[in-house]
Amino acid sequence: MGWIVTLIVGGLIGWIAGGILGKDVPFGIIGNIIAGLVGASIGNALGLGIGPEIGGVSLIGGLIGAIILILIVSFIMKAIGSNKA
Repeated sequence: MGWIVTLIVGGLIGWIAGGILGKDVPFGIIGNIIAGLVGASIGNALGLGIGPEIGGVSLIGGLIGAIILILIVSFIMKAIGSNKA
């Protein structure tokens, strides 16, 4: 049951980060979950594992990490899209 909570929290973090940036995360709900979980890993790696934890995911660190991840992915997608001619 713990992994279900982790997936839900990851999805919510990814969704909130996409909403803050005004960008859609690719692949819908699955993309939100991946952005939230990978973002939490990025946040913890940067020492941002602050704030409350739910399902083993730091909410503030995960949100900051997900925002960083979405910015990087959107930059890469824009660069790839501009190279198609």
